[in-house]
Amino acid sequence: MKPTDIHQPDYFHKVVDCQWACPAHTPVPEYIRLIAAGRYSDAYMINWESNVFPGILGRTCDRPCEPACRRGRVEENNGEKPEPVAICRLKRVAADYKDDIRGRLPKAPARKNGKRIALIGAGPASLTVARDLAPLGYQLTLFDGDQRAGGMIRTQIPKFRLPESVIDEEVGYILDIGVEFRGGNRIDSLKQLLAGKYDAIFVGTGAPRGRDLEIPGRKEAAANIHIGIDWLSSVSFGHIDKIGKRVIVLGGGNTAMDCCRSSKRLGGEDVKVIVRSGFEEMKASPWEKEDAQHENIPILNYLVPLEFTHQNGRLTGVRFEKVKAEYDAAFGKPGRRKLVPTGEPAVHYECDDVLVAVGQENAFPWIERDIGIAFNEWGMPVVDKVTMQSSLPHVFFGGDSAFGPKNIIWAVAHGHDAAISIDKLCHGEDVSVRPPPMVTLASQKMGIHEWSYDNDISGDERYKVPLKDQKIALKNIKIEVELGFDPKLALAEAGRCLNCDVQTVFSPKLCIECDACVDICPMDCITFTPNGEEQELRTRLNAQAHNLTQDLYVSDALKTGRIMAKDEDVCLHCGLCAERCPTGAWDMQKFLLDMTHAGPGCRNKPQRKAA
Repeated sequence: MKPTDIHQPDYFHKVVDCQWACPAHTPVPEYIRLIAAGRYSDAYMINWESNVFPGILGRTCDRPCEPACRRGRVEENNGEKPEPVAICRLKRVAADYKDDIRGRLPKAPARKNGKRIALIGAGPASLTVARDLAPLGYQLTLFDGDQRAGGMIRTQIPKFRLPESVIDEEVGYILDIGVEFRGGNRIDSLKQLLAGKYDAIFVGTGAPRGRDLEIPGRKEAAANIHIGIDWLSSVSFGHIDKIGKRVIVLGGGNTAMDCCRSSKRLGGEDVKVIVRSGFEEMKASPWEKEDAQHENIPILNYLVPLEFTHQNGRLTGVRFEKVKAEYDAAFGKPGRRKLVPTGEPAVHYECDDVLVAVGQENAFPWIERDIGIAFNEWGMPVVDKVTMQSSLPHVFFGGDSAFGPKNIIWAVAHGHDAAISIDKLCHGEDVSVRPPPMVTLASQKMGIHEWSYDNDISGDERYKVPLKDQKIALKNIKIEVELGFDPKLALAEAGRCLNCDVQTVFSPKLCIECDACVDICPMDCITFTPNGEEQELRTRLNAQAHNLTQDLYVSDALKTGRIMAKDEDVCLHCGLCAERCPTGAWDMQKFLLDMTHAGPGCRNKPQRKAA
């Protein structure tokens, strides 16, 4: 193998598994250390720079960082189900306990730069674009059909998960930078908006249409069959405040979980979630399913709806076919799943109302097809996945409107990327040339055996977040269920972080090959051995490295001709190798990657000064 080039930004970035997995690449270990130190405002600002909505995401994020957390791998033998660090809930801690940070937020310059940008849809993607461009002097106009900004954050997430005050605060931070918000102003024609001579237009309208279920009885019983996301929106705005006692929710995603839990708070006594797939295959996040079950909502699987039953124009129930999963064999492994009937009799569940939450789709009737924007066979705009640019060069898409339903953190990532593209476009640059991140790698050594960070490994299991008493929580749809960590619990949970961003950096020239680091390594992840091809080398390490998604750290040839190979997969970043090394060949260096956003740093050529 060739020696590892640790100067490539992506090498150590990949080793910080949580940051690598986060679409916005938030420096997770950095802000967790600040929380442990009680520096909540600093931790909040690090989050605000990258993910824009720390308080909102600290309650609602889909948490792609947590399955990637190293603790889930290094604790495989310490429990039936190793738990990652509660990264999302720690993010909320920074938001809950920060000071007033408004003085630390950027302000719009008094003099604008002359460029006009239209943002359609006031959801997280458009708000991120506005947050990045407003401090640069762009004149931003944000259009939305609703009177208040926030998009799906405000309309589709129940208040018992996300209080209105948190939305108002974090959306307000962005609007206050200098964004003209035109609420209650729905855009019905992109062609007409293009005539407004905007320098760029960003479309962040989400996936506003819930999929229907066209089976027998749908029309006859329509009065008591509701589309999930529309129903949630009506609940959010106070248009709906009650539901029948017997409720069936169809679907297995997060929207279905929000529907069933909302129903329990609006009068539903017998609420069921019924899903066509198996429990493990449901698209809902594991914690969303757990929250529903904690509120005694049963989830019934492998049932396909056949018919809405009705009598005298009123819904009476739903009839289901029982199915099972079968898999096509492919190269000796399970292949594509098929749901096939079991042959058992159909089952009927009585109900007063049905909430259909079987998916969402985009709707672009307001985008004319003769203005130069290409659409694919599924009716989605053709969008570059890096630049977020459509086939009409000054029109960009982001969030669910670009690639279909995902989650808030992906919308934020799209917004950052689109803002870079808009900034480069308005400065006459090639939008496909992307800026490199800002990277620092700094030694943490303070003395021979002393480091500037805490490298003790906590054996604690993941701490449970306190919940509101269920008798109180189920009586009011606006009472927040999760209470969040207090400072004491936050400190204990922060201590579980393994500081994966403090890297073990090896200097071959200083190594005397005494193998002291090998002897002291608790994970057997360091090996001194002859070089070889990667596949074969992985089998010769002290602990065989089977996880091909994690790199091997390979040194230059040492004096004996051997190389040092370290498996990044299970390294604890405990620093014992650096403490034990008699020559200082190992050092613990903190890696910090900060994504470059819109502004002078994203541009690739000097700007001409105005005459």
